[in-house]
Amino acid sequence: MCIDEKRFEQAKNRVIGINRERQGIGTLSEKTVHAVLKNYYAPDTDMHEIPIAHFVADIYTGSEIIEIQTRSFNNMRRKLAAFLPEYPVTIVYPIPHVKWLSWIDEETGEMSPKRKSPKKGNPYQAFIELYKIRPFLTDENLKFRFDLIDMEEYRLLNGWSRDKKKGSDRFERIPTAFVEEVCVDCREDYMQFVPYDVPENFTAKDFARCAKIPVRLAQTVLLILTDLQIVERIGKEGRSYLYQIHENG
Repeated sequence: MCIDEKRFEQAKNRVIGINRERQGIGTLSEKTVHAVLKNYYAPDTDMHEIPIAHFVADIYTGSEIIEIQTRSFNNMRRKLAAFLPEYPVTIVYPIPHVKWLSWIDEETGEMSPKRKSPKKGNPYQAFIELYKIRPFLTDENLKFRFDLIDMEEYRLLNGWSRDKKKGSDRFERIPTAFVEEVCVDCREDYMQFVPYDVPENFTAKDFARCAKIPVRLAQTVLLILTDLQIVERIGKEGRSYLYQIHENG
């Protein structure tokens, strides 16, 4: 999907402000990634925070609801149950692509220099959240936008480990660049997550190797793709399930 870079920059400047560096981070009442994406998908603020069916929709365009979900999809279940029978719903899920990490000392307020994380995000990470709303995934009114975004992440040095990093709280994330938008508008769009070089009959380990993801994540992806009849189990190879692309995939 083509990204409107100009609109993204306008959304960033509206939320973050050109002078953010002077003001410091964490001065906004709404988390920054959520607010920037809300302004990107609906520059008209009259569409923001609209009461619908005893809930508040992040965006209501007049015909469609758009929800920006930056945390667990567990929180979406009641909303989806209320919204989907009446409206098309698009869930926007930001995924850190390249991440620069800084640590904040709560006692002194000092901030460490930014360090680039060796891990790079990919759309398969969204399946961890999709698993939490599996009963809704076959609903034709439900769509997704998985947004790969370069980010600066700030964490508090308040974890349980000796260096206070493990188990620490995330303080803020600042989006810097919109890299890719992966769209899922219908069941067939899930085919894009099946690697082109996967064998005709394959295990989760084969899938993981071709997709360049951990085997455990591949197992979650395949569980959902099986639910959606994109792939099907055809037996076992040793202790592992054997899959193939569903004939209707």
